[in-house]
Amino acid sequence: MRLPGAPALPRCPLGREPSPANAADLEAMRRRVWREQGVVALRLEDITDPRLRQALTNEAMRRWGPRNGGTRHGR
Repeated sequence: MRLPGAPALPRCPLGREPSPANAADLEAMRRRVWREQGVVALRLEDITDPRLRQALTNEAMRRWGPRNGGTRHGR
């Protein structure tokens, strides 16, 4: 709740607004970061092999902890 006359909150580019990028833009960014930096960015939903998906999930949880929000993938 804002009080009348209170200064506006600063706008942050990391806000909770949806990304303006569409699916094609995101795929192009993933391709570029792979080619330029050797970083792989995969969506768990796109991995069809259940063992590979679980291995990637386990490694991500080991490194960075559990996800906040998002859906659970109980395939």
